[in-house]
Amino acid sequence: MIWRNLLVLGLVFLPALAHAQSASPQIAPSPWSLHEAAGAPDNLKLRASFRTRVESIDGQVRPNLNSSDTLLELRSTLFAEYQAGPLRFGAEVYDSRAYGGDPGTPVSTNEVNTAEFVQAYAAMDLDAPFGAGSKAKVQLGRMVLNLGSKRLVSSEDWRNTTNGYTGIRGDLTLPAGLAATAFYAQPTVRLPDDRPSLLDNETETDRESSDVVLWGGLVSKAHVVGPVNAEFSFYHFDEGDSPGRPTRDRNLDTVGGRIYRDPSAGKLDFEVELYRQTGEISRGLATNAAKQSVSAEFAHADLGYSFTSQWKPRLSLRFEFASGDRGGAEFGRFDTLYGMRGSELAPAGLYTTIGRTNLISPGLFLDLTPNRRNDVYLRYRPLWLASRTDSFSTSNVRDPNGNSGRFAGNQLEVRWRRWLVPDALRLELDGVFLARGQFLRDAPNAPKSSDTAFVAVNLTAYF
Repeated sequence: MIWRNLLVLGLVFLPALAHAQSASPQIAPSPWSLHEAAGAPDNLKLRASFRTRVESIDGQVRPNLNSSDTLLELRSTLFAEYQAGPLRFGAEVYDSRAYGGDPGTPVSTNEVNTAEFVQAYAAMDLDAPFGAGSKAKVQLGRMVLNLGSKRLVSSEDWRNTTNGYTGIRGDLTLPAGLAATAFYAQPTVRLPDDRPSLLDNETETDRESSDVVLWGGLVSKAHVVGPVNAEFSFYHFDEGDSPGRPTRDRNLDTVGGRIYRDPSAGKLDFEVELYRQTGEISRGLATNAAKQSVSAEFAHADLGYSFTSQWKPRLSLRFEFASGDRGGAEFGRFDTLYGMRGSELAPAGLYTTIGRTNLISPGLFLDLTPNRRNDVYLRYRPLWLASRTDSFSTSNVRDPNGNSGRFAGNQLEVRWRRWLVPDALRLELDGVFLARGQFLRDAPNAPKSSDTAFVAVNLTAYF
């Protein structure tokens, strides 16, 4: 079945890439504008989307799941925002469903969250609160958050569901490229979260809890030295038990930042991001479990060059390090909090094997934009464990004795997107092939199956 999936990938992807060499079309405004269809005034924003995804995996990496699986996922969104002077009132509904799963399918609240308000907020925009060139914004209620690089706090889009946060956020922009963001939020607990209810796409209102709190912020400065930008971040996450929901009682402080230069044609670009994580965590889910101090690290580095030729290729070398737990007095597994994964590491869904924890991975990336309708990327990553006695990344595969080595395998990822109807209908094809290394073959609980092939076909309509 692996080779059948790869054949499908090739049959769909290669002809499309060849067709992409045609001249760039003239992109017209979307013919399916919900705003125009409703005759809405200029101070009322309306938009919607509907995404259909079929994903299939052969050679599941994660233990105790179906070796092969196929899932149909549907996601509908509707957003509205009304502006009255400096005030804005917004709301957004997500309806995320999955079909074709069974008790061995990894269906969770990452795939299913039906008829839910992801956003419901009031906001105020202020011009020149601190003199000419300054701006401020305050937002209160349930909202989405995408902060900095989005590696720690995000509302991920590739995943079938997204993260919502209820609280308050303030943004300040000052002259000379200075900006700051501060927030206090209770991340939304997506419900229901039991397997039978999720497989049946049942509806239950999500909730917030004072037992799960995230707060912090970032300060940034554009053009610190020429085109180089800098950013400093701090996030505090506090989690405690609530009725029927035992936790590891995480109390984490994550501090760090990044320096970067944005990609530009004919220029080198780069990004370096470093984080240090401290705090404490319970050794288990029991209410009387002993506490353990936390000491973990994360590092990301990216060096790229954007060529000026027709397909606008960007070639980049990347490196990811996220510490794992070594079983000593301190807990060393880095926690990525609510960071995105799909746009940088690997798809979620049925795959969900690679995340920012217990990982060492260099990478070679190639991004292509043949024309305004098409974009393509090819990505290669070898994968190692930072700690050989901890679970590999997010796979749940572990050798507590450390006898299976560190090398997990080689991952090859490809994505192709094409606007079938400009700004209105987009086709996306994702494919991942993971050639398993010693660890994923020999670890005691590693599934005894072949290498892993994953494909996903997405069709998204925007209104």
